[in-house]
Amino acid sequence: MSYGGFSQTEPIKLSIFFGGGSYIIDEEQVQLIHQTVDSIADINKYQITIYSHTDNVGGREFNEWLSKMRSFSVLQQLVFKNIQEELIIVKDFGQDDPLYTNRDHNGRISNRRVDLIFWPVLL
Repeated sequence: MSYGGFSQTEPIKLSIFFGGGSYIIDEEQVQLIHQTVDSIADINKYQITIYSHTDNVGGREFNEWLSKMRSFSVLQQLVFKNIQEELIIVKDFGQDDPLYTNRDHNGRISNRRVDLIFWPVLL
């Protein structure tokens, strides 16, 4: 996978999308995570963050749980690629701080995601 214009000072961002009420990553997105990790020449030069989000359907308590399950699903894929879990920062937002509106269907779909960001560590 090529990132074209990315330099070593720019973060690499990948959003993983989920169905409503689900924390299962489909096979196509699993492959995308693996390809992204494989395309980074020296993963040790990156700080990895997982930001998990939900829409507001189902209530606060459910969405806090769902957000944690989504981030854990992505974390498992990174661990599968031999990235040490303690090197990954996880922030579960649940339904708080949505990037898109939860007032319409398209906004809710866009909020059902985990943002996986590889931040270059400047040495």
